[in-house]
Amino acid sequence: MTALLAACGAIGQGAGGGPGSTTAASLIYFSSASGNTHRFIAKLGVEAARIPVFSRDETIYARRPYVLVIPTYGGEDGRNSIPPQVLKFLKHEGNRNLLRGVIGSGNTNFGTTYCLAAKKIAAKCQVPHLYSFELMGTSDDVDRVKQGLEDFWKRQSQTRP
Repeated sequence: MTALLAACGAIGQGAGGGPGSTTAASLIYFSSASGNTHRFIAKLGVEAARIPVFSRDETIYARRPYVLVIPTYGGEDGRNSIPPQVLKFLKHEGNRNLLRGVIGSGNTNFGTTYCLAAKKIAAKCQVPHLYSFELMGTSDDVDRVKQGLEDFWKRQSQTRP
């Protein structure tokens, strides 16, 4: 978390291929080996790039504005809620500068820390927290995110030169 606070306060799969590659995907996500977030992204049927599962792997690099989809970890106390792989990805200034919004996944059993990672990143990087869904999401979540992303990118294209 300290790395994210410093990085965002200071303002570094899919089309991206593997670790260390660049991506033009407008959706970038992290999913652990459990694959819940990955399964949700697959249901969306959109081009997306995955932040590498292992911290030791080189991260990916965004080439265009994107929305980040991330799960929350760390349990009830909220410490370590942001996966280290996501911190590593956001440590790169170019990746931070192209971030336009965050979608969170989590488990409502964690109470007040439900989707905390997305909320923390959105606040620190001053981008909107667009949506939250539980675990793999429902078919309604998939529909809402697909439509929401379409509407979001339309609004973005109207407000940016």
